[in-house]
Amino acid sequence: MPLHARSEVSTNINDDVYASTDLSVVMPKYKMAIYEHSAAHAYQVVHDELMLDGNARMNLATFCQTWSEPEVHKLMDECLDKNMIDKDEYPQTAELEARCVQMLADLWHAPEAADTMGCSTTGSSEAAMLGGLALKWNWRKNRLAQKKSDAKPNLVCGPVQICWHKFARYFDVELRQIPLEPGQIGMTAKQIAQYCDENTIGVVPTLGVTFTLQYEPVEQINRALDEIQKKTGLDIPIHVDAASGGFIAPFLHEDVKWDFQLPRVKSINASGHKFGLTPLGCGWCVWREKSDLPEELIFNVDYLGGNMPTFALNFSRPGGQTAIQYYNFLRLGREGYRKIHQACAETAKFLAEEIRKIGAFDIVYDGIGGIPGVCWTLKKNGHPGNFTLYDIADRLRVRGWQVPAYPLPKNREDIIVQRVLIRHGVSRDLAKILVDDIKASVGFFKGHPITTPLNEKEGTSYHH
Repeated sequence: MPLHARSEVSTNINDDVYASTDLSVVMPKYKMAIYEHSAAHAYQVVHDELMLDGNARMNLATFCQTWSEPEVHKLMDECLDKNMIDKDEYPQTAELEARCVQMLADLWHAPEAADTMGCSTTGSSEAAMLGGLALKWNWRKNRLAQKKSDAKPNLVCGPVQICWHKFARYFDVELRQIPLEPGQIGMTAKQIAQYCDENTIGVVPTLGVTFTLQYEPVEQINRALDEIQKKTGLDIPIHVDAASGGFIAPFLHEDVKWDFQLPRVKSINASGHKFGLTPLGCGWCVWREKSDLPEELIFNVDYLGGNMPTFALNFSRPGGQTAIQYYNFLRLGREGYRKIHQACAETAKFLAEEIRKIGAFDIVYDGIGGIPGVCWTLKKNGHPGNFTLYDIADRLRVRGWQVPAYPLPKNREDIIVQRVLIRHGVSRDLAKILVDDIKASVGFFKGHPITTPLNEKEGTSYHH
């Protein structure tokens, strides 16, 4: 029996999509439809529902790239069916990945860039976990060689992204997160010694702290670990979480030493889909030398047509993001990346100056010396309107902006900040419109003072 009578199909074939039989009823939401629908009609239903999402370009909470050139869209379409893991079937995609690893190793000053190890991942979180696993396995091998217990590994860090909390829980490692000191917004070198011991698998400084966008002092931490080794004999490695800064510092802050120039830095993770400018779903992990990636973490797979080593956590995944990373490296080069990120940094500086002029806020970070963006808090001496930063964030959502407000980490939870990321695609003109909307929000609360302000401790805390 046919799904539709021929006469019905003939009658409806030229109907306007919204006058069609398919869209004259509510589509099923939680059970699969019994009958098939027109591709155009099904597309329109999904397309219309997605209109209810926020505008990605106006999401200033996320570090992730939200604008791409037309050529990027073309290449993504062409790579839709390429499985990144199947290197036998898609050898040229695998070659592009290998070239990207070598380019990144060279960019990050690996001693022998052509002879290092690295891989693409679905994002920086997966890459971070790979780096952490390598630290743990190398530490365990050393402990067993010394006939010592490997039962209580720990990892030392400052205020880190949630992926490191996941790593610690999933892979049974104690996370020693150094509390913030008064006047500090990240881990400092002088704090390291009291948290490191013979069970420390590594120290993880962040090149672009999620909360405030500033770099933690990797070079100073490297020196502090040198002093610890002189006093105790403990040789503790560094993994740098350069999720954002790995694609910023080499172009804007060449005088900052944070990468493989420092001998203790054994591995680095970065997000291609952040300031690497690829679409979502691209991360990188690169090791200083082959010996820094334990052989035990490498699997050889031979059922896809050839013997292929793999050491990513995910298996099948699309190859488009890796192809785009290579495209960006060809398209932009070092000069192109510098120009783009410099423009973002200048826009961040402009935004910080304009927000300071409003008079209700104190600037915590002005976009200089770290990730392009701005971070601010309310003035301590009060302001008309009795509003909180959560109220400002809520008011800005009326205009479509997503600008997060949240407390700083442990020991400074009493400080609430608001933060904006300036990514490729956030123009000076858009920044000026945002400033006008912040001014309008402050003006609104001055004219309509809040008598029962939202409790900041109960406010929505979100960040990426």
